[in-house]
Amino acid sequence: MDGLKLCPGSFRLHVRKRFLHCAFPSLYHSPSRSRCVPARPGPPSRFHRVPLPLPCPLPGPHSPSRPYCSLGQKAREDDPKSSVVSLSSEYRGLVKHTGGCHCGAVRFEVWASADLHVFNCNCSICTKKQNRHFIVPASRFKLLKGADNLTTYTFNTHCAQHTFCKTCGVQSFYTPRSNPDGYGIAPHCLDDGTVQTIITEDINGKEWEKAVREHKTIRDMSKP
Repeated sequence: MDGLKLCPGSFRLHVRKRFLHCAFPSLYHSPSRSRCVPARPGPPSRFHRVPLPLPCPLPGPHSPSRPYCSLGQKAREDDPKSSVVSLSSEYRGLVKHTGGCHCGAVRFEVWASADLHVFNCNCSICTKKQNRHFIVPASRFKLLKGADNLTTYTFNTHCAQHTFCKTCGVQSFYTPRSNPDGYGIAPHCLDDGTVQTIITEDINGKEWEKAVREHKTIRDMSKP
């Protein structure tokens, strides 16, 4: 112990004579020994202080929304916080619903309100298949899987595309005649957990042209 110098006393001397050999005493100090040990020999000019990078902040309500973090690494697009911020104004106030057919071959996701406005039509085909649906723009709907497992039935004007699963026969979504630029989604085919309330509106499909013509908002429901 007589030949050893304590770290506090030798620190300044080492800094003066050997520059940064002891610039990081917490890294080079051994608990079992009471002297400073340089990590490696070498010219002082090779050692420089590098600030540790701060954690990459995800965009959020309390931090600036930035597409790239300080390390040049793009924020993960599958991160839920990042995806919420990246949504355009079209999606504000909406939630992402997921759903599909009975056998699971067809799966989709759709952005819509948690409070659904559902139409109950009494036209010939809607009565036969008990078609209740809410309408969304095509841009808010995404088919996740099952495109090759779908088949479509049309009749009359062939404008409506009654699409259903080839395996189980369930129609979880379709293209309504009233809104050919959007989709009609079956609320009973959505997964649990995202729907809060459902308001059902009866529409007289037996006099379809008149009912749609006199309806004030149905045509606009497929507009972004």
